[in-house]
Amino acid sequence: MESEGNTARAARGGLPPALEGTDLSWLGVRHAGKVRDSYVRGATRVLVATDRLSAFDRSVTSVPLKGQVLTQLAQFWFEQVGGTVPHHVIAVPDPCVVVAREVSIVPVEVVVRGFLAGSGWRDYSAGRAISGVRLPSGLREFDQLPHPIITPSTKEALGRHDVPISEQEVVARGIVGGDVWEEIRSYALSLFALGSRQLAGRGLIFVDTKYEFGLLDGRVVLADEIHTLDSSRFWIAESYERRRAEGEAPEMLDKEPIRRWLMERGFSGEGPVPPITDEQRSGLMEHYVRSYSLITGLEFRGSTEEPQERIERNLRRYFS
Repeated sequence: MESEGNTARAARGGLPPALEGTDLSWLGVRHAGKVRDSYVRGATRVLVATDRLSAFDRSVTSVPLKGQVLTQLAQFWFEQVGGTVPHHVIAVPDPCVVVAREVSIVPVEVVVRGFLAGSGWRDYSAGRAISGVRLPSGLREFDQLPHPIITPSTKEALGRHDVPISEQEVVARGIVGGDVWEEIRSYALSLFALGSRQLAGRGLIFVDTKYEFGLLDGRVVLADEIHTLDSSRFWIAESYERRRAEGEAPEMLDKEPIRRWLMERGFSGEGPVPPITDEQRSGLMEHYVRSYSLITGLEFRGSTEEPQERIERNLRRYFS
């Protein structure tokens, strides 16, 4: 394992190898998501976070070490919330791998928003409700909302855009029953409040996030990832008021800058992806690594070993 300093030195001599995908057929059939490859093995699911970077429901490039940052961030937060909300994690046998209990995923992304940003701002500024939620008029981009809101979206198949859906529709369509949804929304708001408190202590603003939940033996459990750069927005608190007074966006620790860069070049999920250079990929890698340390207060220790071989070795050792 190598420290952040060693990682930076490796990057200067050339980017570390990126994990574009996996081939672990001995574990079972591969299910490829936007970022994670997963394999079902009996009552467990092995989730491998690749280095694929998705935006607008498309894979746009790969960012070395990104999968490690996501997995270790999620591990950090799962450990923080374990006493509050039940989750599916069993073990983390590799920097990119989570072994979890197999659950029946609720096909809804549970998005909690505390501020008006991203797609929420784009809907609001166009005069649309946000997943059925009508906000008061006169709000500006980056404004804090009167209270956190839940704005769900359907979880669509790979290559298709997720679709906003109201909380009422989730129940009316029979996606889950009313009692289950109330438990999910209670867990989501509790997790968001916990994250907000902890991040405020680190000089960060927790803007919004998405959660996924599943059912295990009839119980609601937290699944997939939690409070990572791919599922959440974070701002540097010190920059928030200063930059807003100057009409600028706060300093962001998330994917919004690359989304904006793509939109400036006419890409919002359709058509060819604008070319992303190795220099940009290196900058994105450093952004993920730096963000990990700011969010957790811990030094990131990343492996620059060839990732497929390392993952194969660690999983065979774990399952032996």
